[in-house]
Amino acid sequence: MGWISWLIIVLAVGILACFGVGIFRKKQGSDVRDNGELTTGVSFDPEKQEPVIRSSICTGEKVAGFKSKEDGHFTEVMVLRTPKDEERFKEMYHLDSVKTEY
Repeated sequence: MGWISWLIIVLAVGILACFGVGIFRKKQGSDVRDNGELTTGVSFDPEKQEPVIRSSICTGEKVAGFKSKEDGHFTEVMVLRTPKDEERFKEMYHLDSVKTEY
């Protein structure tokens, strides 16, 4: 098999792996109570964490969460499927703006 065939196989596997991340993602982080009030499952400490939206350059999937200022560890809160989800994330944690990382 030539090097071009191997390159095609490697690219195909990479693309499938990127899509697989979105397929098997587990919902976590927030819920809505019976009275319509948003609840959060992940705590946020503004002194130790910063709000971040991570956007995949491969699939375009966006995930909102918090990044540790100390070691860069990212804690996922929710998958953002629509702009309304981003507004909901900001509302849940009383945020004015959130930076996006790629």
